[in-house]
Amino acid sequence: MEHITLLLGIVIVTALVFDFTNGFHDTANAMATTISTGALRPKTAVAMSAALNLVGAFLSVEVAKTISGGIINEQGIRVEVIFAALVGAILWNLLTWLLGLPSSSSHALFGGLIGAAVASAGWSAVNGSTVVTKVLIPAVAAPIVAGLASMLATRLSYTLASHTDEKAASKGYRAGQIASAGLVSLAHGTNDAQKTMGIITLALVTGGVLAPGSNPPVWVIVSAGLAIALGTYLGGWRIIHTLGKGLTNLAPQQGFAAQTSAAAAILASSHIGFSLSTTQVCSGAVMGAGLGRKGGVVRWSTATRMFAAWCLTLPAAGLVGAGAELLTRQGTWGTVTTGVLLVAGAAVIWILSRRSPITGDNIHEVEPSDSGVVTAAVAAVTPPPAAPITTAPIATADIPATDIPASTITADLKTTIPSPEVGSSTEPNRAATV
Repeated sequence: MEHITLLLGIVIVTALVFDFTNGFHDTANAMATTISTGALRPKTAVAMSAALNLVGAFLSVEVAKTISGGIINEQGIRVEVIFAALVGAILWNLLTWLLGLPSSSSHALFGGLIGAAVASAGWSAVNGSTVVTKVLIPAVAAPIVAGLASMLATRLSYTLASHTDEKAASKGYRAGQIASAGLVSLAHGTNDAQKTMGIITLALVTGGVLAPGSNPPVWVIVSAGLAIALGTYLGGWRIIHTLGKGLTNLAPQQGFAAQTSAAAAILASSHIGFSLSTTQVCSGAVMGAGLGRKGGVVRWSTATRMFAAWCLTLPAAGLVGAGAELLTRQGTWGTVTTGVLLVAGAAVIWILSRRSPITGDNIHEVEPSDSGVVTAAVAAVTPPPAAPITTAPIATADIPATDIPASTITADLKTTIPSPEVGSSTEPNRAATV
């Protein structure tokens, strides 16, 4: 600790800020379905998730080693590069949180790191094979696998519950949701908290404090676990709303299937060192659960915006990270300017979010912005107007023709039903006859 310089200390604090944003950005992964189905109250859910995220941070360091010694080459990388990477990741996290899009905090960090490293030392600073095998392939495969598993689990759940009382089944699945949500929170802490451990360890290696290939020190594990737990406790309500209600409407059976499938995928990837996006896994599982129920609706316009955010995360964070690295290269004033821009950007995003706040108190009252393609199609089919009530038909042949002009008939009517005088009651003259 005595060798940590001021700049390295700033980078460590910035990494913990990213960990904090990762926590509230990804709270939805574990608790969105539990909150939307009413299995847990919103604030109880995020408190439970925060505690289990902290516990999960101590279960493994495999993902941390992938980041600290796998994605980029430490040789020739300055501490400022790590700072620039974190700036890109934090700003992208905050922007997607403002939009309520469950994008990947992991890919934001990887994108910022790759962009800053390339701007500093060229493409040779990036281990392309590691990026492909442990980042890109899991990014494509994980949500598909989780979605298919969730869809099959949902169909199996409804099949098993078809001969039982609906209320009793829903109550049982809500209890199962609480357990599966806890498992997802534990898995999230195991996977995502390690990313911050890895980035801090990488900063310590580039600053000469640790030898290359070192495991994260205990104080790094503790601080990363506390930061992500605090962010989780505050709750990213905007993304919780999108994932819990804006993507599809979930019943307890679907929520249980989605969370169980997501937790299995995340824990398996953490064990083998795949740094996949827990957001993408959980989002894929939620969509699979929506499709697994007969007549279920997935709001594809929301899903399309989410897919676009996924595709843009790596390059967008990379560009911001590269720009921040070019600025920090100018010296102390460039580093200070980068920090000021980060704080100013975060402040602007926060002010914009206050225009339409979503909190734990009103999350059930805010309606989804999109009703879904199926629902919209049904709503677009307007039923025919009801036939007017008619009396028995009158034969027109029995009505004798008349040559009295219409104007004469109108004048007679006005005479028979006089207009009310000024100051008199506006009630019609009941004694008048036509």
